Amino acid sequence: MAIRDDKRVRAAAVQMASGPNLAGNLAEVERLIGQAAEQGAELVGLPENFALMGRREADKLDVAESDGEGPIQDLLAKLASRHRIHLVAGTLPLRSENPGKVRAACLLYGPDGRRLGRYDKVHLFDVGVSPTEAYRESDTLEPGSRAVVVETELGRIGLAVCYDVRFPEQFREMARQGMEILVLPSAFTAVTGAAHWRTLVTARAIENLCFTVAPDQGGRHASGRETYGDSLIVDPWGSVLASRAKGAGVVVADLDLHRQAEIRRRFPALTHRKF
Repeated sequence: MAIRDDKRVRAAAVQMASGPNLAGNLAEVERLIGQAAEQGAELVGLPENFALMGRREADKLDVAESDGEGPIQDLLAKLASRHRIHLVAGTLPLRSENPGKVRAACLLYGPDGRRLGRYDKVHLFDVGVSPTEAYRESDTLEPGSRAVVVETELGRIGLAVCYDVRFPEQFREMARQGMEILVLPSAFTAVTGAAHWRTLVTARAIENLCFTVAPDQGGRHASGRETYGDSLIVDPWGSVLASRAKGAGVVVADLDLHRQAEIRRRFPALTHRKF
């Protein structure tokens, strides 16, 4: 695939507070992607669970789609084509071979509306974040098993999701595959977000010398869950280029891949690995 010569990409992270109404969430997706496109974004990332944050984890089973077909996927392809953008849509529930579970799939669409890649969330959030707040994603999700980096005309885009950020070995594998831009759709809880979000996102950018676009859910949801927000775009040196604290909206920043290449040349940490 031909890579553009200018090596500068305008990226946007979309922040949402998705609820249990699929049609309402998709209308919000359409509105916010339009905002990003109006600001010149060529790469747009949606947060984890953008299509549905139900009252129960099992609600996602009711809106699950087969791979490659369904109204959610049709809309994503249409919006990518309409706005001539690369769209990272993460995540939506795609059916698995297990009838009681789905895959949390992060899909990448190109500006012609064709799907360029799919990543299924590998690390599932089975944790207690406080004495009164616990999650078991493995009750409804089937994990993926591989790291994904997709070569595009914008550069090599790596896909990962939320809880994955705590497992640096996944991102080292993605760096080995040549990742230049990491897109990390998330729905970080308010508790873990306040403690760890910026530290983890920034660390993954610094240690892999990659741009990181991290769209997050940010608000209170019908289930009672509160997500942290603070959607970020971070450069390879760890500088936060753009952020949004709470509420629905879009953050936009320019990614200078020429500068990234120069940083990697002068500071070749990725070539110094011993293990």
